[in-house]
Amino acid sequence: MGSEDEGSDGASKTPVRRLSGTDALKAHATLGVGLALCAVAFWFEFKRATGGNALSWAYVFEWPLLATFAVYMWWHVLHPGREKAPRKKKVAVAPEFESMLVAWQEHQLDAHRVDESPDVRQQP
Repeated sequence: MGSEDEGSDGASKTPVRRLSGTDALKAHATLGVGLALCAVAFWFEFKRATGGNALSWAYVFEWPLLATFAVYMWWHVLHPGREKAPRKKKVAVAPEFESMLVAWQEHQLDAHRVDESPDVRQQP
């Protein structure tokens, strides 16, 4: 009931493209302005902190963190859909159960092959 580009769960399988053109230029310009503002704010708060304002020390560390977050978000805007793939965890199995695990995996492969076989008929 969905289009051919959709999977069985209805999610689109169209590859996500990297941002380019004027949209990428706007993202670069926004990052440049944001980083410039963070640098100016950092310098302003640093001068105030070294001048005796103790509260400004918190802002001295806040502005670089905000700039780092801006770069992180800029990267994700330019490269949508590039989340890290989850790592497969290798399950540790006690040696006495190794043969059972191998047998189970073989059974799963056989069942998968049977499910995909075109000559298998559904029984009522």
